[in-house]
Amino acid sequence: MQRSLNRQNFPRTRYPEKIIQFGEGNFLRAFIDWMVDILNDKTDFNSGITVIRPIDSSQPKLDEQDGLYTAVIRGINQQGLPVSEPRLVSSVNREISVYNEFDDYLTCAENPELEWVFSNTTEAGISYSAEDCYDDRPPVTFPAKLTRFLHHRFMHFNGASDKGLILVPCELIDYNGEKLKEYILAYARLWQLGDEFIAWITDSNTFCSTLVDRIVTGYPQAEIKQLEQDFGYSDRFMVTAEYFYLFVIQGPQWLNEKLKLDRVDLNIHIVDDIKPYKERKVSILNGAHTAMVPVAYLAGLRTIGESMADPVISSFVSRLLNQEVIPTLSLDPSELEQFAKDVISRFNNPYIRHELQAISLNSLTKFKTRLLPQLLTYSQRFGKPPVHMVSALAALILFYRGEFQGMAIPLSDDRHLLERFESWVPLYDTDPKKLVNNVLAMADLWECDLNQIDGLADAVCELLLRFSEQGIKSTIAQFE
Repeated sequence: MQRSLNRQNFPRTRYPEKIIQFGEGNFLRAFIDWMVDILNDKTDFNSGITVIRPIDSSQPKLDEQDGLYTAVIRGINQQGLPVSEPRLVSSVNREISVYNEFDDYLTCAENPELEWVFSNTTEAGISYSAEDCYDDRPPVTFPAKLTRFLHHRFMHFNGASDKGLILVPCELIDYNGEKLKEYILAYARLWQLGDEFIAWITDSNTFCSTLVDRIVTGYPQAEIKQLEQDFGYSDRFMVTAEYFYLFVIQGPQWLNEKLKLDRVDLNIHIVDDIKPYKERKVSILNGAHTAMVPVAYLAGLRTIGESMADPVISSFVSRLLNQEVIPTLSLDPSELEQFAKDVISRFNNPYIRHELQAISLNSLTKFKTRLLPQLLTYSQRFGKPPVHMVSALAALILFYRGEFQGMAIPLSDDRHLLERFESWVPLYDTDPKKLVNNVLAMADLWECDLNQIDGLADAVCELLLRFSEQGIKSTIAQFE
């Protein structure tokens, strides 16, 4: 019989409660909690986490395993070898349900040792509603819950300036720290909490914006029996994630010392502005995904792994990143090249099966946000359209026909865009030039008329015809 995962069977250090974490999901447990566990192990960070469950849910709490769980980190390491690194994480002390234990939640604010607030309440979590009231137990939105918490702390410590917190949201929205601060101040005004509280929020608390990056694949349902047999214990909160991770924090440089970053090898960066890192991730990682999907799918491939195993597609992606995307970005080229290598390594992760069809959701909008800025910059800087990005756009137009060489293609996008392409289906065979002009003229999508870019329409049309007549792979294999 397997052992249960608890402190009786696995003695653990109970660290002082210095971190409040909004969110109990897979991502935070394989990202923040995993990193805190390493910091506790390798340095004197000495910080325990109290998890606040921000939603009304009856799912089991981490307390059932005394906060213990296994994070299984798998992927390709720096030497190019597949690795699997399980870690028994012990940084979580307890979990509180804000809906069922509201008084306990507020009591956490009275802890003089508390320093940090981390969160991941999904992209929709950082929101504002004038319907939220101070006396709600709890208010609905995450910023309202946090405002209530911070006001309780302000009152308990009589507005002491040294009792402010470091707030580090991990939600996937631009400048999440600034948005969180904006909404907290809005609630302070809505609830008439006073100028002194507003000044304390602004002057005594540190709001950091972040960029987070790690694929977390969650509970390994298909492998759990084998993994539990390998580890010798049962674990209902086991979480799996890729080897690569990146945590960029926009904040003051003293956070380097606060996080002991000179004493441990963690991929955490404290920066003045996350924008260049956001551009790097969107352009290189997400841009490579968006470019690869229509090209590889029309070539008969169905997953990222299959695509990267194909030498023609793999070479296409590498050339696109190194010859066209990286020259348009503002960070140091060597740093960008290393990130691109990491991306290729991540795409080759044997532990993750990433379906191209799943990534194809809203591909037109994704092309606009992830590749179009680089296409425009490259065309202006070098006086010609970039051939690999043009290829991706031509393949995308073919993809949105919904059929290619007798193969049906399932499409998922805004209805008005799909209807537009449905009306253009006859043009694929009768007037491809007009089809391309129509696509490039979608100013409601692109926010400009792409027909105005010298040579772009002709280049897209030429590749559209070559793809249809010669095939995808035989065409792109001819690129240098």
